[in-house]
Amino acid sequence: MLASSGRFFADKLSIEDIQSQYTEAEYRRLRRKVDRRLLPLMFLCHGLQSVDKSCIGTQATFGLREDTGLVGQEFSWLTTAFYVAYLAFELPSVTLLQRYPMGRVLSAYVVCWGFAVLCIGLARDFPQLAALRALQGLFECCVSPGFILIVGTWYTTREHAARALVFQAGYAGVGTFFDLAAYGIGSVSYSRPGVQSWRYMSFFLGGLTVFAGILCFFILGTPSEVRWLSPEEKKMATARILDNNTGHDTTGTKQWKWDQVRECLADPVFWFAGLNGFLGSVPNGGLTAFSGILNTTFGFTNLQAVLLNLPKYALMVPYFVFVGWVTMRKNTVRMWLMIGSNIAPVVGFLLIAILPNEPRYKWTKWGAAFMTAPFVIGTFLAWSIIPSNIGGRTKRTFITAFSFLGYCSGNMVGSQIFLAKDAPRYVPATLACAGCLTLQMLVVLSWRTVLVMRNTHRDNRMRELGISEEERARLGKELGEKDCTDFENPFFRYAT
Repeated sequence: MLASSGRFFADKLSIEDIQSQYTEAEYRRLRRKVDRRLLPLMFLCHGLQSVDKSCIGTQATFGLREDTGLVGQEFSWLTTAFYVAYLAFELPSVTLLQRYPMGRVLSAYVVCWGFAVLCIGLARDFPQLAALRALQGLFECCVSPGFILIVGTWYTTREHAARALVFQAGYAGVGTFFDLAAYGIGSVSYSRPGVQSWRYMSFFLGGLTVFAGILCFFILGTPSEVRWLSPEEKKMATARILDNNTGHDTTGTKQWKWDQVRECLADPVFWFAGLNGFLGSVPNGGLTAFSGILNTTFGFTNLQAVLLNLPKYALMVPYFVFVGWVTMRKNTVRMWLMIGSNIAPVVGFLLIAILPNEPRYKWTKWGAAFMTAPFVIGTFLAWSIIPSNIGGRTKRTFITAFSFLGYCSGNMVGSQIFLAKDAPRYVPATLACAGCLTLQMLVVLSWRTVLVMRNTHRDNRMRELGISEEERARLGKELGEKDCTDFENPFFRYAT
């Protein structure tokens, strides 16, 4: 089926004939089926990935540093070790996703990462913790990029952002569930002081992640891989995404094309994607490790700090829904939303830096921390832009990997700028976070300007040649089926 589907579409029928075989009602029914199967599982896995990374900050407030003898910058190095491994294995792992069944590779990675998290609960000292965190980074490195690539194989360009935001909202949904569980687990240490509750947080998360990974083996994959579609439904799933001008899920999987890699290096979008990933991830790396610690420095107890995360998650779930709803209806607002989502976080980080840690300011500083929540949109929406805007399987894979390399580098820097000597206020670090988000807004504005100029130039060229919109769309689909990049396909249009 993997190869025959591609030959069927390339050789037997025209693009229009393929798509006209099915009605809009059939396409909608198939989309609902795909939504029901994939999105809940991806929501769970992405949420677990976010919580597994940031749980270290919560565990620190429940005695992880004291019980394992961490001193100086060793706690910061636990986050850095995670992202060093993430960075080192990102490109090899994403290459595996291109060459082998994507669903199987991702499922194996999820199970292995779950065992790494579970074993953190058994660690006794810094070397053991650092090694396990590195293993965790190794096995998590291809999950988010893999999910982005999977979205591109199932959904149309207009649907990419909304569907990606659905599973990315797992960071808030699963985060709420975990914080409630962590509150219960952490409460035990108050009634039984000898219990090291942070260890049980790892056991809980690791076991849940292994279970999710097992589910992935039965559900996750591209249209040509999954077993829960009939052969006819697989053809329909392929026909549905031909308007993307990027081919179908098996286009370009057999060969790594170095000419597409060279094209990446000459494309400003490649560098914008990596720089955006870096700048948006510096505050993420810092908050992943230090958000719980920051809340306790404001004057809250460790249990209160856990509960005070819940309003942030309560905000982000409807905000993700709103952003997804808007992007589904208008294909030219994604980057404006990325820019707008950074304004409140910049103000929040500045307030955290400026206000002293005095009892009268603790709720004001918590409110400032609450304001920082929306900055993740700048990173998450950028990930959805890649499958929408990049033609050519190798080029799309390479840019995806590079954007996540920027993401890793930013997280490593973010974890290291919170220096022990700057505790408890960490003023230089919070100012650096505000600066990075400000620069990210300028990068996104430049990125959008380039894409708008390309669309305008191509539209003008089509008018000069007398090519109608219907003819442009048809020719774009045909070149997409041939694994042409967005540079090679003059009929390609960019989402902004």
